[in-house]
Amino acid sequence: MSLAVVYSRASIGIDAPLVSIEIHLANGLPSFNLVGLPEPAVRESKERVRSALLNSGFEFPARRITVNLAPADLPKHGGRFDLAIAIGIIAACGLLPEAQLTNFEFAGELALNGDIRPITGALPFNYACYKANRTAVMPVLNLSEAQLVSGSDVVGATSLNEIFLHLSKRNLIAHKAAGIPKDNVANPLDMADIRGQLLAKRALEISAAGGHNILLCGPPGTGKTMLAKRLITLLPNMTQEQALESATIHSIAGKPINAECFQRRHFRQPHHTSSAAALVGGGSNPKPGEISLAHHGVLFLDELPEFERRVLDVLREPLEAGEVCISRAAKQVSYPAKFQLVAAMNPSPTGSLHDRRSSPDQVLKYLNKLSGPFLDRIDLQVDVPQLSNVEMFEPKTQHIESSEEIKQRVISARAIQLKRSARCNALMTNKQIESFCVLTQSDHQFMLDSIERLGLSMRGYHRTLKVARTIADLSAQECIHRTHLCEALSYRALDRLIQSLQV
Repeated sequence: MSLAVVYSRASIGIDAPLVSIEIHLANGLPSFNLVGLPEPAVRESKERVRSALLNSGFEFPARRITVNLAPADLPKHGGRFDLAIAIGIIAACGLLPEAQLTNFEFAGELALNGDIRPITGALPFNYACYKANRTAVMPVLNLSEAQLVSGSDVVGATSLNEIFLHLSKRNLIAHKAAGIPKDNVANPLDMADIRGQLLAKRALEISAAGGHNILLCGPPGTGKTMLAKRLITLLPNMTQEQALESATIHSIAGKPINAECFQRRHFRQPHHTSSAAALVGGGSNPKPGEISLAHHGVLFLDELPEFERRVLDVLREPLEAGEVCISRAAKQVSYPAKFQLVAAMNPSPTGSLHDRRSSPDQVLKYLNKLSGPFLDRIDLQVDVPQLSNVEMFEPKTQHIESSEEIKQRVISARAIQLKRSARCNALMTNKQIESFCVLTQSDHQFMLDSIERLGLSMRGYHRTLKVARTIADLSAQECIHRTHLCEALSYRALDRLIQSLQV
């Protein structure tokens, strides 16, 4: 046989489109031609494949070799096609029957001695193979990641020879069951570790229950970062589908995936010197940014005003859309970005409003680093005050709720929301707000007066209604009452602060 077809997959965003690798051996002067829109790393595969075949004991055919990566208009990058090309050449030489290859898809970079090196994007590759009802063949170092796809058939190997012996049925590679391992790792963080700050704890519970964005504002050392890091302990674990989406993004980005904590939500904390591309993603071959790595999890921005204003403003569209589209001259990639934003900041450039080292104009200038449209997308703005000596050092006499206790209320509230609208309250559409956030005439007038006093936009009004709906759900109340509205409006600390400085 002088023609063979082997299957592999490219990596475009979170997708893994099928690539058919056609190898043709023809008479003529020895040559190796690679066609089908290969990028430089793919074109270099001919040298890696040649050396890997020779060092694995195979004869490299001294013929005119043409390798076509179809479809031709699909960009291909990286060394992931090395293994498929090598297997295709072996099959074209007649050492493997072509019928034996139709049920397999191959991905892996070859070392010059024939060893197989790991690739990025093993999880989406195996998931696509699973949906196509084919067996994925990949480096053994990618095996633990790929096996997170329950029910999939995946083969992990260390060398080209090992795969050849498996395909020729001389020495089969033992299969391991794919699936999600049990999560037996305890989270060391707990809300019970935090003294006082009852208002902030209540706000975090509301944030977790409804999926609302939250801003913690207070002097240094009041526990803002501790509170933010413990939000993740209040959130219910991801579903298997959500966990696969999140893990797929980490796989594409080359980030390690902890199989034991597979369904736990991710907590990302980029430094305030991060660029816009680091947050939303970018590069000539667009990679996911922090907001996508926090998909279905939490993105924590500490020292919020220290971020450049233009960097924060690039978050405005993803906060609304739940995805980010990165466009380059050669390609366009979309990454999901349904994350929960948690931010922390000091109320003044010196850290506190009461130290008298900053004038009102200096404080206002500091706060104006945050644009109005960006703040409009934050549902809860909470004051985190300095604790008194009694609160800080008094021995614990009362029971402090643990994260697990609060989490049970969060899970119950989310169940109500999913049954009602199939989504968290923070993601409700305008139509759903009209249907599920109905107010009495007097409460409606109360809200109109309140938003005029606070200077809220229509988006701010809707977000306040969503928060009130979550507060009602936590109390298992079918209707929103005045007390729920008052509590929701109380979480507008920064709006009130800015308003007081402008008077």
